Amino acid sequence: MNIPNLLTLLRILLTPLLIIFLIDRKYDLAFVVFCVAGISDGLDGFIARIMKQKTRIGAILDPIADKALLSSSYITMAVIGVIPDWLAVAVISRDLIIVLGVLVLLLFHSGIEICPSLISKLTTLFQLITIFAVLGSKVLDLSVQPVITSLYIITLILTVTSGLHYIYRGVGMIGSENNGQQSA
Repeated sequence: MNIPNLLTLLRILLTPLLIIFLIDRKYDLAFVVFCVAGISDGLDGFIARIMKQKTRIGAILDPIADKALLSSSYITMAVIGVIPDWLAVAVISRDLIIVLGVLVLLLFHSGIEICPSLISKLTTLFQLITIFAVLGSKVLDLSVQPVITSLYIITLILTVTSGLHYIYRGVGMIGSENNGQQSA
């Protein structure tokens, strides 16, 4: 197990702790855990590239860790009333579309490789920034609602756009696979 994969595992293990702190409304502790998880997200990829430690298991675990952290955060924060329900629904719906799409592609394609697009990376970044900003405003007791509202809208637009982009790419992959086959 290399350092990037250990950092990814750390992010997965921090997720339940983050959720507990959110449920208990211990925003200061949730903020610290979220920051550590966010830093580990950036570090794992950076170290993997710099030290040439990219692995297949890392390529699988990293998006799982991202989905676990972000989905859990958005669901919990919506349930406790810290972020709007509609934003959590958009984030979770996109993740479900991606997971279901991968499953469908696995049925039609052998050896598919899912590479995140630029819009997907931006979406993940803004989803992280939004949670960071909301928790940070709670911890620092800042009244920055216009900024938070702007982040909600940007995150929503990126999330929907990214979801539609994944659908477009997935349909294209299935279409190209079916075009190469003869009908019976």
